[in-house]
Amino acid sequence: MIICAGNNETFDFAQPMGVGLIETAMNLTRLCLFDKPEFLLFVGSAGSYGNHKIFDIIESKTASNIELAFLSNDGYTPLDNVVTTNTTDAKDIVVNSSNYISTNKELTSKFLKLGVGIESMEFFAVLKIAQEFNIPAGGVFCITNFTDENAHEDFLKNHEKAKELLGFHVKQRIKELTSK
Repeated sequence: MIICAGNNETFDFAQPMGVGLIETAMNLTRLCLFDKPEFLLFVGSAGSYGNHKIFDIIESKTASNIELAFLSNDGYTPLDNVVTTNTTDAKDIVVNSSNYISTNKELTSKFLKLGVGIESMEFFAVLKIAQEFNIPAGGVFCITNFTDENAHEDFLKNHEKAKELLGFHVKQRIKELTSK
């Protein structure tokens, strides 16, 4: 099953789950309880912490939930805040999830030192629910912005094209997989 966030980030081939960690966790849990999918593929936009360019397509099976307070030593968590569904030795780009969009380039560049490359609000919730229900899962993202003071404006400017690129990429990958 292919899923996406919702609101203005929808696709004709994906079922919306909600925006942010909480809506996604609630709606995806409900779905898994009543009609457990064989696999989950999350499709959405993402912000780059600096190493990935606008409109890059990123595939990942690893997510983190690291808040900005951690980067400045202003907070800690007792929770396991990294989850992966990757069963290979291939190194994944870690996708960070928070209910906030990062806009401080200096602070978010610290994510790169932790091995975290991009951010997408929902992905950690998707992988956590997939792990709980033992469902293979992954994500495909298109970079719409850098995590800087222009994050929102760049997201708005690049969102429609990113959705087109994602749609094309996912449909091509489905063709590749079904023709084997």
